[in-house]
Amino acid sequence: MKTVNHWIGGKTVEGTSGNYGPVTDPATGAVTTQVALASLEEVDAAVAAAKDAYATWGTSSLATRTAVLFRYRALLDARRDDIAALITAEHGKVHSDALGEVARGLEIVELACGITTQLKGELSTQVSSRVDVSSIRQSLGVVAGITPFNFPAMVPMWMFPLAIACGNTFVLKPSEKDPSAANLLAELAAEAGLPDGVLNVLHGDKVAVDGLLNHPDVAAVSFVGSTPIARYIHTTASANGKRVQALGGAKNHMLVLPDADLDAAADAAVSAAYGSAGERCMAISAVVAVGAIGDELVARIKERAEKIKIGPGNDPTSEMGPLITAAHRDKVASYVTGAAAQGAEVVLDGTGYTVEGFEDGHWIGLSLLDHVSTDSDAYKDEIFGPVLCVLRTETYEEGVALMNASPFGNGTAIFTRDGGAARRFQLEIEAGMVGVNVPIPVPVGYHSFGGWKDSLFGDHHIYGNDGVHFYTRGKVVTTRWPDPADAPAGVDLGFPRNH
Repeated sequence: MKTVNHWIGGKTVEGTSGNYGPVTDPATGAVTTQVALASLEEVDAAVAAAKDAYATWGTSSLATRTAVLFRYRALLDARRDDIAALITAEHGKVHSDALGEVARGLEIVELACGITTQLKGELSTQVSSRVDVSSIRQSLGVVAGITPFNFPAMVPMWMFPLAIACGNTFVLKPSEKDPSAANLLAELAAEAGLPDGVLNVLHGDKVAVDGLLNHPDVAAVSFVGSTPIARYIHTTASANGKRVQALGGAKNHMLVLPDADLDAAADAAVSAAYGSAGERCMAISAVVAVGAIGDELVARIKERAEKIKIGPGNDPTSEMGPLITAAHRDKVASYVTGAAAQGAEVVLDGTGYTVEGFEDGHWIGLSLLDHVSTDSDAYKDEIFGPVLCVLRTETYEEGVALMNASPFGNGTAIFTRDGGAARRFQLEIEAGMVGVNVPIPVPVGYHSFGGWKDSLFGDHHIYGNDGVHFYTRGKVVTTRWPDPADAPAGVDLGFPRNH
């Protein structure tokens, strides 16, 4: 059986802990690979490699770093299909969706290629007699990233390209459920000329995570995952004096006003709820229908959802693939089977779905729940599967109040033709990312991604300007050069003056 090992110090390093995790093909249910799970000693080895590399990478020129990143971008572009194929094989998403993931990750590599302008400092001259003050940003040292299963290439690329462009070295701990894409990303970085130890990939479970959170040589930790784990990451790493950005879960709402184009809204709801089998933190999982449009909107969503073709991710005709594991499939199904007892109308029931010839795969069909109450499990929890809940309100104000009452605040959207209502919505809604007639408002690379409330722990969003600030720290330098004509100033114990 194939084994996925660590990438430490610029080479593949076989696991020594003796512990391995299974990697499954979600379309067949078969275990195809095993992944080495790191011990604390292997955590130490990865961090040590990154620390050794920082001694030279941290003082390397911007020109050196960007030259590597430009070559890296070209290699990633040339190997898009290979990366996407690994994602499909281990995550299950369809190939076109996997290609889209790689493209969105490439955006951040391209941002990192232009890091020279992002790292420019500031200078004020003559703030006092012959005194200049400059502000600069410098790297942190060794930083770590802990990434989720649903985007095994994109989310790592949201982290390490910016981190290393800023002069840091990186230890990546990807999900053990689909680890192979991370290794390929690291191998291509080495091929691009990235020095050994600047990017390391450490596979593992909670042992590896806790090892990084508690390691004295790790200066900062980036995380994307569920809210309970994000809270744990933030609490633990902060207690150890580390800088933390921990992006948590979501329950993203889409408010549909009576004046909306219902065909466009239905198209958007199906795309955003069921794409990638709903395994997206930016998926729309709750549609709030305002006024009398609810029945017609639900009918149009149902009509479209019933036409979605489910099948293996490597089948070009498939539009949605399986879920990542059988256990996750069963958990998602439980929300649908229990929905009616909690007051919902089950318009579409996707439980029990199978694909001919792939009966052991982790399949589930599309589910649509109407008249969902805010105290039901299907509404309160982040299901992370192809289940769309529809809630009804009479007014815009009721809809916004319902949405703002959610503990999550990741992404949200409004569908309307009314510019005034849209403007009001983007100011009044309590979420970090807002779409106006855009169902999945993932920002482009030069803006930052992140939510509010229980969807983010820490002060910095990911990538964009926030990403650069997270991976650097500021320093202010005050300089006076004496003029040959100056008389000695003498001793002055007073507070320094700027005049």
